[in-house]
Amino acid sequence: MLSILIPTYNDDCYELVQALALQAKALNLADWEIIVADDGSTDGQVIARNKNLQDIPGCRFVRNNDNMGRAAIRNFLVEQARGEYLIFIDADMKICEPNYLKRYVMAQALGNVIYGGYIVQGGTKTNLRFLYEKQGEKNRSAQLRNNQPYKDFHTSNFMVSRKVMKDLPFDERFRHYGYEDVFWGKQLEVYGESIVHIDNPVAFCTFEQNSDFIIKTEEGLRTLRLFRNELKGYSPLLKVADKLERNKLKPLFACIFRVMGKRLKRLLLSKHTNLLAFQIYKLGYYLSLK
Repeated sequence: MLSILIPTYNDDCYELVQALALQAKALNLADWEIIVADDGSTDGQVIARNKNLQDIPGCRFVRNNDNMGRAAIRNFLVEQARGEYLIFIDADMKICEPNYLKRYVMAQALGNVIYGGYIVQGGTKTNLRFLYEKQGEKNRSAQLRNNQPYKDFHTSNFMVSRKVMKDLPFDERFRHYGYEDVFWGKQLEVYGESIVHIDNPVAFCTFEQNSDFIIKTEEGLRTLRLFRNELKGYSPLLKVADKLERNKLKPLFACIFRVMGKRLKRLLLSKHTNLLAFQIYKLGYYLSLK
């Protein structure tokens, strides 16, 4: 049996589920299910829309009144699922391949953890999230991702066996945005479980406003700071920060950020936003954390 699992928080995923249900039906699988778990959404319109998922054959919608956290909601979905193979998809993704499910079914023989990747669609050059995602697109082919499989893993689109998820659940200390997938990738490497990367992307085409993306980025950096020891060697930003600290340059850089940080942030919020300023802001914000 195949279980398709979608954690959501304030994301309308009706069209995503419809597309997946159509592909599953066309494959004539012996048994399949789609489970959507709402992790304490606060948007009433989204909640109402997602409640209609119950009307799609093969789909089950579960709503949690309280927010469990990014790791715990995925573990919760595993407990709800009946399949021996599980496909996780983020709720803000879009199905862009007509044979998306078929490719995953055919890839089951390759291993217990298969990551399909994602592509970027739409967006504008004044949107910081779009620029950030678009810049990394050239490095997202399966061939390149397989060069460092544990460091190029994301939870947005992957298939995993139930056994692996039961043996290595997501670490529920990661309640807030960021790095729960990076840490899980590290756990897989430590335990000797391989990740196979294939080209079976979903599309990322929903880009929050620059102000919201900066808030989310700052939250992720606080997560990185909290788990910096566990994530050492798995974050390029940590590598740069450690180098500055070894060369006793951290206080100087943090001081410069205290002076220039607000100006950088205004630039990032403007229509002239750019990625170099964003990278500098991220490093400065991280170094200023206590």
